[in-house]
Amino acid sequence: MKGVCFVFDTVAVVGATGAVGRIILDLLEERKFQTKRFRFLASARSAGGTVTFRGEQHPVEELTPESFAGVDLVIASTPDETARDFLPHAIAAGAKVIDESGYWRMKPDVALVIPEINPEAALNAKGIIASPNCSTTQMVMALKPLHDAAKVKRVIVSTYQAVSGAGRAGTEDLVRGSRAHLTGESYAYTTFAHPIAFNAIPQIGSLKENGYTSEEMKMVYETRKILGDESIAISAACVRIPVADCHSEMIWVETERPVSPEEARELFEKFPGVAVRDDLANGIYPLPSACKGCDEVFIGRIRRDLSHPNGLTFWCVSDNLRKGAATNAVQIAELLAQHHA
Repeated sequence: MKGVCFVFDTVAVVGATGAVGRIILDLLEERKFQTKRFRFLASARSAGGTVTFRGEQHPVEELTPESFAGVDLVIASTPDETARDFLPHAIAAGAKVIDESGYWRMKPDVALVIPEINPEAALNAKGIIASPNCSTTQMVMALKPLHDAAKVKRVIVSTYQAVSGAGRAGTEDLVRGSRAHLTGESYAYTTFAHPIAFNAIPQIGSLKENGYTSEEMKMVYETRKILGDESIAISAACVRIPVADCHSEMIWVETERPVSPEEARELFEKFPGVAVRDDLANGIYPLPSACKGCDEVFIGRIRRDLSHPNGLTFWCVSDNLRKGAATNAVQIAELLAQHHA
């Protein structure tokens, strides 16, 4: 690529061997993200191996505080503790940082970004740019056009979340646990406190205030921060179900003025990154099995809330590993590159 001027000469992907990290690599390749050099970083346990990128094998380097020397952009998908301990070193080295973990999201000086909604937050960020929780991302993508048109006052959401949200071990628990259940054998679950096969677990995350879990409170606080509106009343219930990929949500919204299903469909259809699949008579609505591998947020079952004159109800499905994680991070990287080009 002689003669090409790159916005970011060196891009480091941290957590390159993880489930989200591998999708980030796929997206960077598919979307032809331009840079002189990519580096792939992971924990000591995963370092020393290789990853396939653009048809070639690349070494995976061990993540250390010194790893960020000469790096211009970091895209990180790691556990919270790793993000806490290492990403400040990337900022100190002068890199732009996009973080998928939950550690930095609600820090006052950290931008929490969905590019379709608040790109200016990323462009004005002085430090780490955080990508939201997967369940929050798809809900806020659906709320934004309604909020702009009629101001959202209250949200009640029930989530039905895929096991891949708990990482590879969560998927393994579903596969092995299902096999054991069907054959009458025992299986020791490693990720979930209860059997997930043929079951539903009404707890995701740790216990927080008033009987809510950390996952539920993330949806409250992150939604308000992204939309820039602390007045929105939000109540969330998060449930893990035996689905491999794609989170589903049933969302009830109260707005300042009534929004008809017809108006809502039009608002959703015009909003970038949202796709409507809404024909109940013909059995057409978003399904996790059909949304896997897609970058859109899919909406269907759009109808009036019979309990409130200003209420609207709809069903929302999105691939939690893509728009809920990897795709959003890569879109932020593209936004930064476009702005600084």
